[in-house]
Amino acid sequence: MSYKYHSALLFLLAFMACGQPTAEEKLKKLKQQEADLKKEIALLEKEVNKTDTAAKKMKSVVITAVKDSVFEHYIDIQGAVDARENVNVSSKVPGVITAIYVKEGQQVSKGQTLAQVDDQILRANLAELRTQLDLATTLYAKQQNLWKQQIGSEVQYLNAKNQKESLERKMATLNDQLSQAKIISPINGSVDAVIAKLGDNASPGSTSFRVVNNANLRVLANVAEAYAGVVKTGDPVVIRFPDIDKQLRTKIGFAARAIDPVSRTIKVEVPLSSDPALRPNMIAQIKIIDYIAPHALVIPVNVIQYSLGKSFVIVAEKSKDGWIAKRREVEVGRTYNDKAEIKSGLQAGDNVVTTGYQGLNDNDLIQL
Repeated sequence: MSYKYHSALLFLLAFMACGQPTAEEKLKKLKQQEADLKKEIALLEKEVNKTDTAAKKMKSVVITAVKDSVFEHYIDIQGAVDARENVNVSSKVPGVITAIYVKEGQQVSKGQTLAQVDDQILRANLAELRTQLDLATTLYAKQQNLWKQQIGSEVQYLNAKNQKESLERKMATLNDQLSQAKIISPINGSVDAVIAKLGDNASPGSTSFRVVNNANLRVLANVAEAYAGVVKTGDPVVIRFPDIDKQLRTKIGFAARAIDPVSRTIKVEVPLSSDPALRPNMIAQIKIIDYIAPHALVIPVNVIQYSLGKSFVIVAEKSKDGWIAKRREVEVGRTYNDKAEIKSGLQAGDNVVTTGYQGLNDNDLIQL
C-alpha cells in the first residue's frame, strides 16, 4: 500500500510541475500584454487628440436673432427750459421802498402789489390839490348858476370852468403817479426772487422782484445751419432732462425760417406741458427725429465688416455637423449711435453673430 501511495504522489507532483508556467513564461506573457496596452493607449490618445483639436478649432460665439423693429434717426442738440413769462419787476418811479408784501415762492396774480415805494410827498400834494379842486368846483358851480341867470360876464364863467378842469387833470395825473409808487406784478405766477429790501432805493430798470409762470414753459435750442432744410415745425422730438432722469416725446412748436447771421443756426421752440419737476434754465437734451423706418431690421453697427468695399455680417446656420458660420453681404441704410438699419441681405429670424465674429469664414464650425 505504501508503495502505491508513494507512486501516486510522485505522479501528481509531476503533473502539477508540467501544468505550472515557468517564471520566464510569465515574464514573456506580461511583456506581451504591456506592448498590447501601449498600442491601445496610443490609438486612444490619437483619437482623443483629434477630438480635442476639432473642439479647439470650433470658436465660441454669441448670436442674436434679427427682429422687425422701428428704426429712428435723430439730430442731437442741446437746449434749455425757458419760461415764456419770466419777468424782472422793477419800480416805475424812484423812491425808498417802505413795504414788501410778498415772499419767495408765493403765488401772485396779475396786478397784485408786491411792494410800496414811499409816496408821502405825493399824498401831501394830492391832499392839497384836492382842497384846491373843491374850492374851484364850488366857484365854478356858482359862476355857472350866475351865467345861467345872465349875471356876470362870460369871461368869469370860462375862467372858473377852466380852473376847475385844470385842477381835475392835475388830480388825475397825481393819482396816476401815486399808483406808480406801487410795484405791481404784471403776470400770474410765483415769486422766484425777492431782491428788494426795506429801505432800498428803488429806481426804474433796477430789478426788485422776479416772477415766473411755471405753467407756461418751453424748451429753446439752436439747430446748426446744415440741418435747416430738414427741421421744420411739427417734427417729432424726444426730449430728455438728465438732471431729473425724465424723458418725453412731443413735437416742435416752432422752427425759425431765418438763419441767425452770427451763430449760423435756426431757433427751435418746443412747448412743454405743466410739470412741477421742470424748472427754467434746466438742461434739455433734444433728439429731433428726421427719419423713421417703421419695419426695419436693426443690428449693432460693430458687427458689420467690410471687404473690397462691400459690407457683410456673419450669421449662424444649423447643419448636420452642428452650427456653422455663413458670410452674408448686406446693404446698410442709416446708422445712429450703435445701431444700423439693414436694407437687404438679412431676414427676420436670422441669427447674427454679435460676439466672436472676427476671423470667421464660410462653413467654419462654431459653438454657441
